[in-house]
Amino acid sequence: MFKFFLLPLILSILWIGFLQYNNWTIQQGKKGFIYIICGTSAIIAFLSLMMFLTR
Repeated sequence: MFKFFLLPLILSILWIGFLQYNNWTIQQGKKGFIYIICGTSAIIAFLSLMMFLTR
């Protein structure tokens, strides 16, 4: 279960690396962070629900 919460952290670190590689600011990439948080939250909620229902 703990591994699910590493996904947004890893994706955010990769996004910061992408922004720095392309010489963009964090402010310019703010929308990407929102997508990362919303998308991974939906995935975590779905997988948690499936784990709860199948046990």
